[in-house]
Amino acid sequence: MPDALRSAFVALLLLGLLTGCASDPDAGTPYTPGAAWETVDNVEAEGWSPEGLQAARAHSDSIGSAAVIVLHEGRIVDEWGETERKFKCHSIRKSFLSALYGIAVQRGTVDPSATMGDLGIDDRNPLTKQEKTATVRMLLKARSGVYHDALYETPAMEAARPERGSHAPGTHWYYNNWDFNALGTIYEQETGTTIHKAFAARIAEPIGMQSFQASDGSYVEGEDSRHPAYPFQMTARDMARFGLLYLRGGAWNGTQVVPEFWVKESTVSYSDAGEAGGYGYLWWVSVDGQHFEGVDGVPHGTYTARGAGGHTLAIVPDLDLVLVHRVNTFKDRDIPYGRVGALLKKVLAAKDDWAGTPNY
Repeated sequence: MPDALRSAFVALLLLGLLTGCASDPDAGTPYTPGAAWETVDNVEAEGWSPEGLQAARAHSDSIGSAAVIVLHEGRIVDEWGETERKFKCHSIRKSFLSALYGIAVQRGTVDPSATMGDLGIDDRNPLTKQEKTATVRMLLKARSGVYHDALYETPAMEAARPERGSHAPGTHWYYNNWDFNALGTIYEQETGTTIHKAFAARIAEPIGMQSFQASDGSYVEGEDSRHPAYPFQMTARDMARFGLLYLRGGAWNGTQVVPEFWVKESTVSYSDAGEAGGYGYLWWVSVDGQHFEGVDGVPHGTYTARGAGGHTLAIVPDLDLVLVHRVNTFKDRDIPYGRVGALLKKVLAAKDDWAGTPNY
């Protein structure tokens, strides 16, 4: 290549990097937005039914959703409600932490095979010798066998908690806030940074979240446990970027933000979660079309992050689709996940190449 041509090529490449241009679908790479979202102007031309989308919106209105975003192939197909308002995320915080763990594991700052004993993790009512053999990976799967009191639990979670010592580490799945909160303590201890600052720097900034700041995170402390919860607040639009990051295998405009191997490991089922399907590393995973109470035929490979009250971030890899569903839990709204699943099915039915047929 002549020197002049080579110089021009390098200059164009640098210009593209500096301007942060979005990926080009015509170049064979999946589209990822730049600084601003792109909205589909003609949904019919993209294979969407306006009437079907309207039916999804009507269902959303009937159940009291606060904000909804439908994202397809990296672009906003439809959105309604307060999509730029910061709402509580509740347990979606756990999937955010899972992403941070992937980065830390790849960097070698956290060893997923380390035990609670290795890490010096204990609690107000001391862990037993058996409980201290639980590993970080067991906590990520909610299979620690540590049934100590925990903070930020729902009444249902507290009622379902097994007796201390009733199951050996690794042998039983229970959706356990002790595991999730202790993971927060371990992450901060091993990395030397707070969860919310790390999320802002390592995820929110690289993927161009428009509103999230570290100050949108907080902690819930109490007498029941040494390990605080770490709530987030976030807009639907920023949450959609996090969903798209996972849909893209942890990559954003050519940069691997979360390791691809971690995205894959995190979003397969290791445990039977009943009508919710299965459970991965702090993600809920569909199994044989089962993922929402009373809703059948959820597409194969679908997985969700979920928060109390009906907050849901759903990723459907086979259809290159993300659905964000937010609830105004500032006003104690509570929407059953089955109704959110019905919303997802209505959105899918609006896409002509899916045609409402179970895809698993």
